[in-house]
Amino acid sequence: MSSSEFLSQFLFTLITFALLLTLVGAVKRILLWSQGQSSTIHWLGLLQIPRRYLVDLHHVVARDKYMSNTHVATAGGFVLSAILIILLYVFQLKLQILTWTLLGSSLLMFVGSLFVMRRRRNPPPNLSLGKWQRLPKSLMVFSLSFFILTLPATGILPSDTGGWLLAVLLVVGIIWGIGEMFFGMTWGGPMKHAFAGALHLGLHRRQERFGDGQSTGLKAIDLNAKKLGVEKPIDFKWNQLLSFDACVECGRCEKNCPAFAAGQPLNPKKLIQDMVIGMAGGDDAKFAGSPYPGIEVGTHKGGAIIPIVNVLVENETLWSCTTCRACVDACPMMIEHVDAIVDMRRFETMEKGQTPGKGSEILENLSATDNPNGYAPSTRMNWAADQNLTVFGQNVEKQEVTQADVLLWIGDAAFDMRNQRTLRAIIKLLRAAEVNFAVLGDAEFDSGDLARRLGDEATFQRLATSNIRTMNKYQFKTIVTADPHAFHCLKNEYVEFGGHYNVLHHTGFFADLVSQNKLQLDNSKELALTYHDPCYLGRYNGEYDAPRFLLESMGVKIKEMDRSKSTARCCGGGGGAPVTDIPGEQRIPDMRMADVVETNAEIVAVACPQCNLMLEGVVEPRPEVKDIAELMLDALIEGVVENTGEGVVANAVGGEV
Repeated sequence: MSSSEFLSQFLFTLITFALLLTLVGAVKRILLWSQGQSSTIHWLGLLQIPRRYLVDLHHVVARDKYMSNTHVATAGGFVLSAILIILLYVFQLKLQILTWTLLGSSLLMFVGSLFVMRRRRNPPPNLSLGKWQRLPKSLMVFSLSFFILTLPATGILPSDTGGWLLAVLLVVGIIWGIGEMFFGMTWGGPMKHAFAGALHLGLHRRQERFGDGQSTGLKAIDLNAKKLGVEKPIDFKWNQLLSFDACVECGRCEKNCPAFAAGQPLNPKKLIQDMVIGMAGGDDAKFAGSPYPGIEVGTHKGGAIIPIVNVLVENETLWSCTTCRACVDACPMMIEHVDAIVDMRRFETMEKGQTPGKGSEILENLSATDNPNGYAPSTRMNWAADQNLTVFGQNVEKQEVTQADVLLWIGDAAFDMRNQRTLRAIIKLLRAAEVNFAVLGDAEFDSGDLARRLGDEATFQRLATSNIRTMNKYQFKTIVTADPHAFHCLKNEYVEFGGHYNVLHHTGFFADLVSQNKLQLDNSKELALTYHDPCYLGRYNGEYDAPRFLLESMGVKIKEMDRSKSTARCCGGGGGAPVTDIPGEQRIPDMRMADVVETNAEIVAVACPQCNLMLEGVVEPRPEVKDIAELMLDALIEGVVENTGEGVVANAVGGEV
């Protein structure tokens, strides 16, 4: 038997055996995922895997051009090579075109492996080491072995080139390469993400995320269930467990997490890897990435039926999250970190009653007074005593107000003197544009955003259904609010409870009015200004253009921060973080204000009452913080703005607030 005949028979046996073992491993992994709770199976999503891989996944990967090109070469080369190897050496299809194509695909993969090795030679801190450090070598050995093996079959080299010595070397290389690239996909190792990741893209819990869709609202849970929230890994949905297994440990989530940057005990990458440990059993001693700040690696363990909090993951880790979705937005595998965190918070809050900091007090206030600060519900409109607002349900000239074009959602800014200034500016702008609007007055309850992010799903659902019941009494075309958190809830999370509304953030609504010339702004002012994107307006709802359009309509040349739009750093005010108050090495709003200072801006424009409070809480000297509505009022030039309560008339440019 010649060396070439031996190689042919050996490859048939080896690859067939490897594929069988890979299949066995796949069954084992599927059994791990099936420990989770039932969830809808989107079978048609499996047909969409190629598109989701090539388009949706690569849309995220492409933010790093180096890794995007590298991934195209390595992953594309591997997938094509694997298919051709099976056709050539298992099904014995001796077609010259397949041989030449394998030569090209293995060469492409080899080139990609060189770039992977270059990145791994001096890896950035967000990359995991350990088993991932051997990946470049495995890619290189696999691709080089099949490239050399294919050369004689193409006729480039004689069939007896190298003889038995080369055959033995190729056998060693092929065993190593196939072991890592095939066997490792389902039995563990760097390539595990390829199998789990592909299925995760197809069976994703949020099918709406793919294509041009969006899905950011938290999913409701049945309050009559035996257990509320997630206590153990088996309490997650099965496709959530699948998503954890898809993690490629690239650390993009870690790199973008504001809590991690602030030195709080959260690293979203390690959290996902801990969930894998919990699903499969074991400890975190082999984790080779950055730890949770202040928490040593190797001291925690878990199992599928073992409670997660304070065994596998410390309680403070869950409560460090601001729910800003920076981790989710940065993840190429589209893992939903925030969903997992809130699911675990739900158990801590509703089953154990253990919400840290002032969280318990806030939730008690929401239950008793329908607002987080515990103010008497009848005082919600005290700030507007001089505004002469039209209130739904109120009698005007002996007739009850039941309809208006716009429902102005006030939100919790009603109880904060600083944000009342923003509300007054909005009201003046609406009147200047002759918008027919009304408010709910004292009948408006908190939107429920804070309760839901703190894990109190019961309080959220009560507030949501109460607000929906109130709003459904009246007729209006649009809801407008200055609070991105309320905007998100009303638009995306009330739908599950029958609340279907056209909801606009005040910047989007005013952008329409300006574009229609119903509001005209002075564009001659020169302001050294930057704009801070609110997480719940930007990453949650994709609104980046309207605020910038308004600023540019005022003649402002925005000095963009390095981290803006989808990569904007959180102000630290979301997810209940200000009330749970988990300590770190620095404050998130201080870090964000440092981003502002780097632009040399004199003013930072905001579009969220929470961002306003967090950034104004930074110790002076610092740039001035102003809502876009306040800046618009300063620049308003069309018509007369009247405030019948205060007797203020603003002519020409500007208006008092």
